Amino acid sequence: MTAPVAPKRPHHLETHGDVRVDEYYWLRERSDPDVLAYLRAENDYLDERLGHTRDRQDGLFEEIKGRIKQTDVSVPYREGTQLYYWRYEDGQEYRVHCRRPATDGTEQVVLDVNGVAEGHEYCDVGGLAVSPNERLLGYAVDSVGRRQYDIRFRDLASGTALDDVIPGVTGNFVWANDNLTLFYSRQHETTLRSYQVYRHRLGQDVSADELVYEERDETFGCGVGNSRSKRYIFIGCYQTLTTEYHVLDADRPDEPPRPFVSRQPGHEYHIDHYGDRFFIRSNAGARNFRLLETGDYPDQWRSSRWQELIPHRDDVLIETFELFRDFLVLQERTGGLVRLRVRPWNGDAVHDIAFPEPAYDAFIDVHNKVAETTVLRFGYSSLSIPASDYDYDMVTRERTLLKREEVLGGFDPDNYLTQRFFATTADGAEVPISLVSRVDTPLDGSSPLLLYGYGSYGHSIDADFRSPRLSLLDRGFVFAIAHIRGGQELGRQWYDAGKLLQKKNTFADFIACAEHLVSERYTSPERLFAMGGSAGGLLMGAVCNMRPDLFHGVVAQVPFVDVVTTMLDDTIPLTTGEYDEWGNPHDPTYYEYIKSYSPYDNVAAKAYPHLLVMTGLHDSQVQYWEPAKWVARLRALKTDDHLLLLKTNMEAGHGGASGRYHRYRETALQYAFLLELAGRGDDLRMEDSL
Repeated sequence: MTAPVAPKRPHHLETHGDVRVDEYYWLRERSDPDVLAYLRAENDYLDERLGHTRDRQDGLFEEIKGRIKQTDVSVPYREGTQLYYWRYEDGQEYRVHCRRPATDGTEQVVLDVNGVAEGHEYCDVGGLAVSPNERLLGYAVDSVGRRQYDIRFRDLASGTALDDVIPGVTGNFVWANDNLTLFYSRQHETTLRSYQVYRHRLGQDVSADELVYEERDETFGCGVGNSRSKRYIFIGCYQTLTTEYHVLDADRPDEPPRPFVSRQPGHEYHIDHYGDRFFIRSNAGARNFRLLETGDYPDQWRSSRWQELIPHRDDVLIETFELFRDFLVLQERTGGLVRLRVRPWNGDAVHDIAFPEPAYDAFIDVHNKVAETTVLRFGYSSLSIPASDYDYDMVTRERTLLKREEVLGGFDPDNYLTQRFFATTADGAEVPISLVSRVDTPLDGSSPLLLYGYGSYGHSIDADFRSPRLSLLDRGFVFAIAHIRGGQELGRQWYDAGKLLQKKNTFADFIACAEHLVSERYTSPERLFAMGGSAGGLLMGAVCNMRPDLFHGVVAQVPFVDVVTTMLDDTIPLTTGEYDEWGNPHDPTYYEYIKSYSPYDNVAAKAYPHLLVMTGLHDSQVQYWEPAKWVARLRALKTDDHLLLLKTNMEAGHGGASGRYHRYRETALQYAFLLELAGRGDDLRMEDSL
């Protein structure tokens, strides 16, 4: 079977006097039969070219699935009078959400998502929220993958559905304390920007819902949330560099919201409330943020009335915090690693929760729902230690392991070695690398290595555990994460140095990490592979253009590769809200800079690595046509005979397939691609004999 050839239909795009010719612009028409036919032809071509790996894909899928405990239960957490948890049942794709009284009592099924998913190829249930009186459930359902949800309701006493349905909204909502009023956010019908907050009363026709807040600045989005104290509902307005909050009294849902502190360009702040105080994490005069407090009353909300609790530090980033009656817990980042710091309100000694491994992921669990306790729930994992839930007594400093993800099939963490070291870039930056391999994998340049990266939005990629990854490690692969600029691993300055007119640092860092891994003989160029998704897919496209000789194969998941055209089109979801990340190409300076690295605009007649590109037809974040156009142009221009494969999930969006098993079909495909190129068959799988 020959590779599909997308017809060239030149479309001229002129900006600032510069004309770009886009031969594949026509692929943007999702409903065009020619577009769908092309995407299906690419899927057929992939199936043919990798057809000989189908048994391996099936075997990998069964292997990955076989590590999952088929019947599993989460650690319960307390909220109100109930303990909430979820469980999976043998063979089922989705969770069953349950609760039981905290004192004693029988289990009640809150929502069985398997039932909700019946009849749908895709199903995502989010926003589950029980009313304050614990009698009603609200939940949001997306059955397409485009992140447009219907909010539905159930009476938990009878198990019956209420007539109320709020269609086509974001899935972000909160209850007021009257148990009848709901605040939810609605997105723009074209751009999908979350820009309105509405008030709904149960039993009221949705058409009568009242607009509470509208965000008119197209670079901002908005959403709703609760305070720790449950006394307030927050409307948060957010942009890459600026935030603003409006406050509603949860006991008086009919009253209008009041601004906390009006937005100022470049001021990011985040608020919470407990007791009689508001707590503010702010970057005002504090690049890495500081923590402040102020009183309940609106005249005390002014920033001039804020009192500093935790000062700014150049080498410590405050990521988030949690409020308890007797303690403040900070999640910070220093030296590229997460730190959990406990501060008693009474002034006793501050202490950190120690973690022994050189690279790991730790975080304050979102299920710390009770403030009147001395116990902190936190999560931990590493490249060799599965996801673990701990309770930590902040008085005695004792930690209790509540649950560790059970990995079936003879997994032993002692069989794996975690390392952390640094690569030096041309401009002198020291970039952290986290790495894991089996202890019996040779690190002499002969082993294949998969390097993962992201590097955007200040999103830090921590060294966490993924059980599917064992299918690569046990076949002799090394896995590494490049903690490149554009993330926030080394503080806010690390993020600032990898965006806007410094975005190319992100790509240079990844290349420097790859070169370091080769020079230190962890692998070699003919055995080096790269992977990244979304903005990490942009990274993949950029490094393929810059250093195609350095990588043998690349997996680009939902890659953001048509940066200039997307950022010029304010009808596309997310565009206007991301000018502070990438720059606004309506400005000639940013136009030229973005164009100089945009992967689609820089495809050239040269040899490229083997490429597997993944996308979803209903993706609302990176539209399917970006990877489709990129593959079409690569196929027309590249000079090599390497594999170039495009897989479009015709039933999913940005996150890929739904369900705990279906998504692993895509993982198995990616791994089969990598193993094929690395020459690592099932017969080369290492034995768990250590």
